[in-house]
Amino acid sequence: MTTHAPQAAQSVTLPASLDEAVAALTAMPAAVPVAGGTDLMASVNSGQLRPAALVGLGRISEIRGWRYQDGNALLGAGLTHARMGRPDFAALIPALAAAARAAGPPQIRNAGTLGGNIVTAAPTGDTLPVLAAMEATLVIAGPGGARRETPVSHLLAGRDMLGAGELIGFVRVPLLHAPQVFFKATGRTGPGRATASVALVLDPARREVRCAVGAIAPMPLRPLEAERWIASLIEWDADRKLAPEACAAFGEYVAVACIPDPAPDGTEAAPPLPPAVLHLRRTVAALARRALGRALS
Repeated sequence: MTTHAPQAAQSVTLPASLDEAVAALTAMPAAVPVAGGTDLMASVNSGQLRPAALVGLGRISEIRGWRYQDGNALLGAGLTHARMGRPDFAALIPALAAAARAAGPPQIRNAGTLGGNIVTAAPTGDTLPVLAAMEATLVIAGPGGARRETPVSHLLAGRDMLGAGELIGFVRVPLLHAPQVFFKATGRTGPGRATASVALVLDPARREVRCAVGAIAPMPLRPLEAERWIASLIEWDADRKLAPEACAAFGEYVAVACIPDPAPDGTEAAPPLPPAVLHLRRTVAALARRALGRALS
């Protein structure tokens, strides 16, 4: 008899600290780190990945919690979605808690981690647009106890990749103490992969509105001109109210910025967008409009 089952890893290392994990990855360049394994094991089970060795991160307690640090929340990369969805965390970073609760069924939320969501960098990763809108920063652990920081957006855009032996240890998220919202649309009722998602935060100290659209591109998109335009209309020192027409215009601005019309080809007029793309654009507009209205209310 023959079997097509994926070949098992030759060795499994279970470090007790972040530096031990980095040392293990440095000593075994072919090893693959694993925390919740929700994406990794799917690749192994389908035969797409056959790691020679695994470095398990489940015993590293220092990355499974969070703490305050200089006006920021320092979140361990091992935080599960289930933990981020709890009320105490929701009071700290509501949009990230909402994204964690929407990440899938309970078995996925109980295992999947914040760091895994970032490293996998799947377009449908629910936490990614929130981290982009919050302008979060990664704290990366490297060989010899080294630590360096880089914006989450740089890693997602490929501008700054993890080096040999490096691991995401923590995610630094500014505490804005201001309204923030996350909405997503799925192709079916209940938890599922996003067809589009929007994270929106208000930053009264900097008089900014920050918005990130997920799932429609390889990385979250920031409609910067739409952000600046709507921020200029808000009475930051008053009640921050906007007319419904302004919220609707913001939604359209965001949608067109993220899903633009095709460029004309020479002397011919630009072809219309396919119906499916138009529907996606309308979905993004509705999510952005709702997110702004909720934040301002």
